[in-house]
Amino acid sequence: MNSAQYRLGLLLVTGSAIAWSMAGFFTRLIPLDTWTLLAWRGIFGGLGIGAVIVALEGRKAWHGFASMGWPAWIFALVSALGMVLFITSLRHTTVAHVAVIYATIPFVAAAVSWFALRERPTGSAILASLAALAGVCVMVGLSGEGGRFGDLLAFAMTLTMAVMMVIARKYQGIPVTQAACFSALLSALVCWPLADPLAVSAHELWLLALFGLVNSALGLTLFTLGARYLPPIETALIGSLDAPLAPLWVWLMFGETPGAGTLVGGLIVFIAVTAHILLSATRRGAPETAGT
Repeated sequence: MNSAQYRLGLLLVTGSAIAWSMAGFFTRLIPLDTWTLLAWRGIFGGLGIGAVIVALEGRKAWHGFASMGWPAWIFALVSALGMVLFITSLRHTTVAHVAVIYATIPFVAAAVSWFALRERPTGSAILASLAALAGVCVMVGLSGEGGRFGDLLAFAMTLTMAVMMVIARKYQGIPVTQAACFSALLSALVCWPLADPLAVSAHELWLLALFGLVNSALGLTLFTLGARYLPPIETALIGSLDAPLAPLWVWLMFGETPGAGTLVGGLIVFIAVTAHILLSATRRGAPETAGT
């Protein structure tokens, strides 16, 4: 890999983190009820992801859709549930709380892996998990903003994302992008009867299209392309930018300022996640370094 490809990878994966971090911004920007927001976001997100799959894979894209087995369908169903929980949590607590809670995903995934696959976490992962848990407790217990119901939804969303990771790990042949396309459409299908989709203005429909296309399709496209040019450690570290960026946008545009408890707790979680990723990468790379 040459330096130009490396720089392109950095640019693309950073762009994906920015696109994914815009969920809270769009949720605050669009003045619609949660179900209507979810219904239209799912439609535009699913169509956008489908277009990306066809553009990247051509005729092979349809084979991926046709070959989806039961693990892929479970993946799609869990992902659709995660989407609903994610957007709903943003309506019941602050964007900063959701971002910090979701940042604990590596440790939640490790716990689910231990329970489902009997993969024992390392000592450093356990220590980092305890530190991240302490950070979340500081944030939830000491910060005055946010709502406990929204925080609970954010925890549930994080758990669904961890389950998705474990499914993808156990069944590595899953066509993940096709499953993501179906999950977006499934979330729209579930929410449509509870929504008021026709009571949407042209301006709101435009914003909903941007929400689905930017947050879902663009984010997935940039990540898929950029991850090819970067080591996994750097991809993971750049992806963690979602945690500080998500509350930044709503602070700049809507004045939703995180309190001291949220900032301290978020910093503890961010340090724990970063340390865990770096230690894991060092451990994986140690044998190769010794052998060179």
